[in-house]
Amino acid sequence: MKFQLEIQQIEQICLFKLGWGQGQQISTIVPYPDSLSEKYRTWQQAYLNFYQQDFRARVPKPKNPLGQINLPQDRYRQLVQAEAELLTEFQRWLRREELYEIRAKIAGSTKKDPVKLFLTCSGELERLPWETWSLGSEFGAVVAIARSPVKITNSYQAKRASTAKPRILAILGDDTGLDLASDRNSLDTLKQVAEVVLITWKAQQSASEIKEQIQQALTDAQGWSALFFAGHSNETLLTGGELAIAPNIALTVREIATELKIAVANGLRFALFNSCCGLTIANTLIDLGLSQVAVMREPIHNQVAQVFVRNFLQAIGNYQDVHQAMVRATKELQQQHLTYPSAYLIPALFCRPDAPLYRIKPWGWRQQLKKLLPNRYEAIVASALCLLSLMPSVQNYLLDKRTVVQAVYRDLTGQLPNISPPITLVHIDEQSLRNAGINQPVPLDRSYLASLIERLVASDAQIIGIDYLFDRTQPQNDPILAQSIQQAVKQQQTWFIFGAYQQINGQEVGVLPSTNIGSPYWTLQGYVDGLPNYMSLLPESASCSQACPFAYLLASVEKISRTSTQLKPNIESQANLRNSISDQIALDDQDSFLPSVRLPTLSSWLQYLGQQWWRPIQDYSLPADLVYHRLPAWQLFEQPDLELNSKTIIIGSGGYPEAGLTPGSDNLPTPSAIAYWRTRRGLGVETTPFTGSEVLAYMTQHWISRRLVTPIPDLWGVLLVLLILKGSKLYLTNVNFKTKWLLILLPTTAYGLIVLQLYISQAILLPWLLPLCAAIAYLLPKPTDPSFKLGSSMTQNKN
Repeated sequence: MKFQLEIQQIEQICLFKLGWGQGQQISTIVPYPDSLSEKYRTWQQAYLNFYQQDFRARVPKPKNPLGQINLPQDRYRQLVQAEAELLTEFQRWLRREELYEIRAKIAGSTKKDPVKLFLTCSGELERLPWETWSLGSEFGAVVAIARSPVKITNSYQAKRASTAKPRILAILGDDTGLDLASDRNSLDTLKQVAEVVLITWKAQQSASEIKEQIQQALTDAQGWSALFFAGHSNETLLTGGELAIAPNIALTVREIATELKIAVANGLRFALFNSCCGLTIANTLIDLGLSQVAVMREPIHNQVAQVFVRNFLQAIGNYQDVHQAMVRATKELQQQHLTYPSAYLIPALFCRPDAPLYRIKPWGWRQQLKKLLPNRYEAIVASALCLLSLMPSVQNYLLDKRTVVQAVYRDLTGQLPNISPPITLVHIDEQSLRNAGINQPVPLDRSYLASLIERLVASDAQIIGIDYLFDRTQPQNDPILAQSIQQAVKQQQTWFIFGAYQQINGQEVGVLPSTNIGSPYWTLQGYVDGLPNYMSLLPESASCSQACPFAYLLASVEKISRTSTQLKPNIESQANLRNSISDQIALDDQDSFLPSVRLPTLSSWLQYLGQQWWRPIQDYSLPADLVYHRLPAWQLFEQPDLELNSKTIIIGSGGYPEAGLTPGSDNLPTPSAIAYWRTRRGLGVETTPFTGSEVLAYMTQHWISRRLVTPIPDLWGVLLVLLILKGSKLYLTNVNFKTKWLLILLPTTAYGLIVLQLYISQAILLPWLLPLCAAIAYLLPKPTDPSFKLGSSMTQNKN
């Protein structure tokens, strides 16, 4: 809460007028006690009498008010006594009943955040130690008191904060009788956080030369953020204060008023005058446009000035604002009251009420990087979203919903590829089992598979993938199936790829050698186990000699059958057919697509933590009728003249309950995108299970079409959005609620359309939902934001 208190003295009464908010104000009249002026003059004389000399001003040596020479102990006791009497009388006056309503309003507005009180007074009232007003102790509140000039001609013009290294212009003036080396050393402590440019007088310089040097420095086009002066100074009513810039050379503030306005326009916000009697200096500089000015109201002893500036600049160098620095420096003087009595009453800070307090802000890439670190609320939001983005169940859910949105987008925009399905999926479904009289399909009667293969070979099937495991024997039926397969290889050179599964050690378990159903010399096998939403990629090794995905082998064989006439399965071959496939692919695949698609090493490690980073997904946004032609097995027997739509065949279960390594394990939950296309294109009843053979068909189609959709991890999207929003937070601080909604909705809509199109055109899946949640959580008001307390704020204002 911010208040402005104006005190005007009219003869023996004072008018206190308190203003806040949207023009609210209260006022009262309080008699001014003559005793307070007497106490002030007594204290002032005792103060000058104690310090006597080495002031940073031309102060006449004070006369002893008692008319006698006192010992230092007497002067100290005299000053302490005068200070106590002044402060007692001052606090007694400020605690009068007439001021209770003002005190209660200021200190009672909040007990959590500090209250900002800007005091404006003139004449003799300006010299009183208003900073000692104990408002907080009466009501248990924290009140930060600063002064504000009576006259402020120009309104504050907010300037964009620079991210460059702040620049401080330091002027060391006339040091006659002073030791300014301590001021110089204190300035050196700022060189780590700011660029300090020092101007000192030189013996050979004339008055015009030193003045011109200062004028040129003030108008430097690079600008200054702060101005520092140390030396002698004095109040002058008409010229705005006088600075001793060299022995016997004085510069008035009015002489450099134009240059100061230019400096303000270039970024000058704060000035510190570590010199004496600066009330008129402060008032003039604030009126010229500076935001804050720190001065000494009375003559200041050289040693006191050294202690003050050392602590003040240390606080500034620690990125504290000027009010915090003033509090720290005066507290340090107060703690040294035995050495420097009453010195803490001298410094004063003048401020524009509408200007933010000056502070040196961190600069450089390291400091800018620190700004990106989240606060407590942001850390909670970021941690929650990052945790969600790493949960496999959440990833699968988001992927499922993302692909159905992509399917709808394809449908609405008509962006479906004009292709023929490269695969015929022969489904052994319930009707096929019933027609064949198979009552116990586990294990499936291999004589039935033999008949099915014979029928496919008769229909000129060239590549047959079988999504069934032959890791157990059927003594009566194995020879029948083996004979059908061997006959097809001998006569038609038909390619056979059998299903297998991987063990923990990575080895495949597939066709049992004793069954003679297949041989590594003239048939292939590949593992069919994997994640239904993701592609099974090549192993990290250079070839598929130990383990290879079923769909990859099927696609490789399909390519070889189109591009090479030399490599064919041969029942007499003594060469490992899988190795021959790898060698041939390496020769034929000009762009090295098939042999190069592998998971990065980092992704291989992360998959043990359930993370599928960069693993291509199954693109279920494509309707099934563009991926495979579904053919129930029973139709092959009942329609002898049936022609196959494609020569690449996958035989698999068609949804009967017993299918899979364990009953029903081959029947998967239907992806949302598949369910959408089934409804839109009449591809089957929605309750029909989605089978493992359909997963393999999609995977094979992706290999054949050479289009693998690569997902960008959700965690990356969340962190990128949080980083961008954190980096731009300074620009969004004063943005209203409606504008923030627009900043969410418009970019989100544009980004959503972009990611939907990138999915189609570039096969890249960018995250959307969790980054959107991050944007909403960061941009919209938090429980601690003022907009959440709008109602209570209005109530307070009415009160």
